[in-house]
Amino acid sequence: MGKTLGRPRPEPLPHPLVIDFADHEQSDVYMTDSTKNPGNESFLRSSARIYLRLLGFVKPYWFAFALSILGFLIFASSQPAMAWMLQYFVDGLTEGGGAQFLGVPLIWGFPLFIIVIAVYQGVGSYLGNYFIAEVSLGVVHDLRTGLFKNLLTLPNRYFDQHNSGHLVSRITYNTTMVTGAATDAIKVIFREGLTVVFLFAYLLYMNWKLTLVLMAILPFIGLMVTSASKKFRKQSKKIQLAMGDVTHVTSETITGYRVVRSFGGEGYETERFHTASEANRQRGLKMTRTSAIFTPSLQLVTYTAMAVVMFLVLLLRGDATPGELVAYITAAGLLPKPVRQLSEVSANIQKGIAAAENIFEQLDEPQETDTGTVERDRLEGRIEMRGMGFTYPGTSKRVLDDIDVTIEPGQMVALVGRSGSGKSTLANLLPRFYEHTEGRILIDGVDVTAYRLRNLRRHIALVTQHVTLFNDSVAANIAYGDLADAPHDDIVRAAEAANARQFIEALPEGFGTTVGENGVLLSGGQRQRLAIARALLKDAPILILDEATSALDTESERHIQSALDRVMEGRTTLVIAHRLSTIENANLILVMDEGRIVERGTHAELLARKGYYARLHNMQFQDEAPSAQA
Repeated sequence: MGKTLGRPRPEPLPHPLVIDFADHEQSDVYMTDSTKNPGNESFLRSSARIYLRLLGFVKPYWFAFALSILGFLIFASSQPAMAWMLQYFVDGLTEGGGAQFLGVPLIWGFPLFIIVIAVYQGVGSYLGNYFIAEVSLGVVHDLRTGLFKNLLTLPNRYFDQHNSGHLVSRITYNTTMVTGAATDAIKVIFREGLTVVFLFAYLLYMNWKLTLVLMAILPFIGLMVTSASKKFRKQSKKIQLAMGDVTHVTSETITGYRVVRSFGGEGYETERFHTASEANRQRGLKMTRTSAIFTPSLQLVTYTAMAVVMFLVLLLRGDATPGELVAYITAAGLLPKPVRQLSEVSANIQKGIAAAENIFEQLDEPQETDTGTVERDRLEGRIEMRGMGFTYPGTSKRVLDDIDVTIEPGQMVALVGRSGSGKSTLANLLPRFYEHTEGRILIDGVDVTAYRLRNLRRHIALVTQHVTLFNDSVAANIAYGDLADAPHDDIVRAAEAANARQFIEALPEGFGTTVGENGVLLSGGQRQRLAIARALLKDAPILILDEATSALDTESERHIQSALDRVMEGRTTLVIAHRLSTIENANLILVMDEGRIVERGTHAELLARKGYYARLHNMQFQDEAPSAQA
């Protein structure tokens, strides 16, 4: 076939994104306007921006990435070799026994060259596959650990607005989808993309006019791929949301299995899970249907172009030798496979881009505000609130309004009032789980916002009504976090002060006994005492007890109360109490209602005033008296 110099440079393949076959579904409420009905340009720009940011995580693995590209380059460059060898093989058959191949007899040179090409191709395949896997798995690991670390720094309001199932699914499932984009997709793009480039280069060398006919299909492929990309992106987002629902229902059912069983909720939870799983299945089928339609359509376009080229080859063969014809047809016949694989990878890329977009949304969330610079080794524990108010983000109702109070070091101050009066919210503002919106909160004369968050929280010990324990030993649950290096004797003393040592030593392995997920192997009172022991071991100058004795029986409460009376000496203690009998010795009692302090004073002073507190006390006394008599 006539070889032509000055061959035109082949057009670059379109980015293998993804056939917008009619989609009659409702637009997902979670999508931004730009992803609901994007134009081709904005869609490609969005995909490229996200993908480039994802590839930014490859930077630490640049050497392994370079080796993988070298491997794929070696592999792809070997593809035209088979077509080139066939030219000499076919022509050699017509020449007889004197045929030569690379200067040696064809009978020896041809088989040896096949072996050399196989080794050459194998080396490239190993380098490409192994090192791209090292890169991609490293990227996924970095994303996963980055997401987890990010979770630990997000403000409380983020957890209030997102359920745990979707957060867990993002770390587990979504990062797996990124693996598809970072592993299989990149591998196919480079390996098959370079293969297409080398094959086109060889075809252009053989006959540039025929090759231009073959290249005429590239714009059509580009349009089909880009159109399908929109569909895949939208469907991938819906699949990820549906998977989050599956994780959420599963997590809730496992956590609350006692409630499910005691209230006969098995049928309801089964139906709820079936609905979530069915939605995930349906969305997965729609993704598969789109891909199943797209691939044969693209293959039809590719083979139609091949048929036209074959017709022209046979019609316009000119003075080309049989070997040259076979070589050209073979090289052209090798094209559909890598082109098809490049088009099929678009689904994985769009899954990865949709997952990466979801991951980046969390990574871009502003972290807890921590602009403070003050650090103290030890605080005295003087707390002042001046005109302090608080409103939850996104709402207009004031939860706390015009709070003025001063708590001296070592004082015990109790907060009482009806549920929803703002007691726990006030306590949560001290360690800055939420940021107050009005007024000031001072600790030792310094605004809480001026302290570094970690330093501020190191000086505050917190025991809440809802105890959190980890699936670890008793000792590890008491000496948790910053306390992990605490001496065993200190752990034992803290357990004894919390009236927990006796039941701990009765456990099968004592302090080494594993308590189960969230302390499921312990009673409610035992879990509460471990939480109190953890707070006591922290030895912080400020102690917050939020219904800390609510889960204890009367006898245990009496022992705990006496222990608390001892450990509260020299500490500023803020007690949120439901049982008013536990706070009679408080230095100051703040009575709250609808976010305001309506009364303040000692137990005796408030009873003598015969106001709000006295009514609460009388109501509780009347309720508890029959129980005590019984």
